Amino acid sequence: MTAEATETAVATIVADVAVDKLEALETVSRAVGADVRDAGTAVPRIPLADGVWAQIEIPKFGEPPPLAIDVHALAGVDEARRRARELATRLADATGWAITLMFED
Repeated sequence: MTAEATETAVATIVADVAVDKLEALETVSRAVGADVRDAGTAVPRIPLADGVWAQIEIPKFGEPPPLAIDVHALAGVDEARRRARELATRLADATGWAITLMFED
């Protein structure tokens, strides 16, 4: 299921790193132990749980980081935020990246 097919809640986390989209997808994929879905399309995503997935937003050419990771959840904003917090912790542990929650904790 994709964001276009169903209304989803989104919680965003940000990492102040300079990586390209492919590297970011690979890094998140490794950190959560899930394969990238829809690779090679405009909207690749990484499943985090049933009805929850992450998508990567990369700054446009010439813009500095940050790397934004949107966590989408079909079950609502509380689930999106909970899963975003979990992803932030897993990424920080796996990469050493400093992660900022872009919502009130």
